[in-house]
Amino acid sequence: LGDRLGLTVLTPDDAHWPTGLADLGHAAPIILWARGDTALFVAPVQHRVALVGARAATGYGEHVAAETAADLVCTGTQIVSGAAYGIDVAAHRATLAAGGSTIAVLAGGLDRYYPAGNDELIRRISERGALLGEIPPGGPPTRFRFLQRNRLIAALSAATVVVEAGWTSGSTNTASHAAGLRRAVAAFPGPVTSAAS
Repeated sequence: LGDRLGLTVLTPDDAHWPTGLADLGHAAPIILWARGDTALFVAPVQHRVALVGARAATGYGEHVAAETAADLVCTGTQIVSGAAYGIDVAAHRATLAAGGSTIAVLAGGLDRYYPAGNDELIRRISERGALLGEIPPGGPPTRFRFLQRNRLIAALSAATVVVEAGWTSGSTNTASHAAGLRRAVAAFPGPVTSAAS
């Protein structure tokens, strides 16, 4: 099935199994699906930073995400995010524009890109970076799967940076996973009048 869809199936025994996932212990995945440059997955965790945040991002948040991604790319850092609207998109786009490497961790099967409005961007990530997910082809993204996916984003990265997010944002869930793994967690300040700060 993976070959027919242009996907690579990875297990912990594979040479391209992503570094950092073993730190999840019993919560580590046992199989992953990938598309793109799977060699990106074996870079040391210290070479990756997750940039996450609100889907309903402000112009300020998108600007900060793009600037941060571009600056990190200049240091050879890979950017990890979830290909969602808002902060994720800004981080992925800026990384690609700067000629850097980016990994998008998706919450559903890699045979159908979600959100559909980001189809073109996700396709570009698969061509110039890599896509990763643990849901088999055909599996739809669900709220639980988004939350489950967040632990992978955190485990892949040496640091998780929440650019902009509200209290109930999935990004705070990603930050909690990162803190549980004893990885660095950071957040950008914003206007005190903004619920996303």
